[in-house]
Amino acid sequence: MSFTTTAEIKQFQGTLYKLAHESTTTKTKMEVNVFVPPTKSSKKTPVLVYLSGLTCTPNNASEKSFLAYFATKYGFAIVFPDTSPRGANIAGEDDSWDFGTGAGFYVDATTEPWKNNYNMYSYVHKELLTELAKHFTDLDFKTISITGHSMGGMGALTGFLKNPGTYKSVSAFAPISNPSTCPWGEKNFGNYLGEDKEQWNQYDPTYLIKEYKHENQPTILIHQGTDDTFYKQKQLQPENFVEASTGYKGGVKLNLVDGYDHSYFFISTFVEEHAKHHAKYLGLIE
Repeated sequence: MSFTTTAEIKQFQGTLYKLAHESTTTKTKMEVNVFVPPTKSSKKTPVLVYLSGLTCTPNNASEKSFLAYFATKYGFAIVFPDTSPRGANIAGEDDSWDFGTGAGFYVDATTEPWKNNYNMYSYVHKELLTELAKHFTDLDFKTISITGHSMGGMGALTGFLKNPGTYKSVSAFAPISNPSTCPWGEKNFGNYLGEDKEQWNQYDPTYLIKEYKHENQPTILIHQGTDDTFYKQKQLQPENFVEASTGYKGGVKLNLVDGYDHSYFFISTFVEEHAKHHAKYLGLIE
């Protein structure tokens, strides 16, 4: 598989690459953005994966998070995957904003008609990162961390917990922390995974952290705005995740921040804390 470069944009002394490729996992054309900071040493550059939320493309976080500024400051690259297959031509995939296109929920679907294309878990954690490592040989995809927002925050927590030892650290902005018990999760898991709740648990961070046994247990950093409409509607439920984490040695640092909403204004305000968090575990700062 090869990537087509659709744009190269100078940003914060580094370069943002906009790429496209044909995915064997989703069986569609996929787009991904990769920010590469200026080289600071002869060593390969560590990588941070950023998973976006509902309705987003790779461009939202690239343009609004200011994460690239801190990637240059600390010396890590960033991968911004898309949030779903696009153009799969499945009936109903464009009927609502919170399911289907732009809402892949980072799961591997098991039901018809979704299972042929909606396999975002395997796409992100298996196909995409493996192929990017071949394309960007100066990046160190073995020294890698993961973060995300909302649906992507759920995807980051799930990806970390389901792949013990792969990611050096994890953080999340307003994650859907207990999807099995919220309307978004019930809608998406029910459609993609069917009625078997055991299948749902395999992508639910609040369930997964109870089962996590690996020695790699970094502190999990979460920021959540108290004025977030979805937090008030019980879509996110980070407290459930914290309560379930009593056996996790690294602990969960949940920061409830007064007055902040669910938007990129919120994310960009606290993104430096997350960048420093990952830079530490990636071995870039003490």
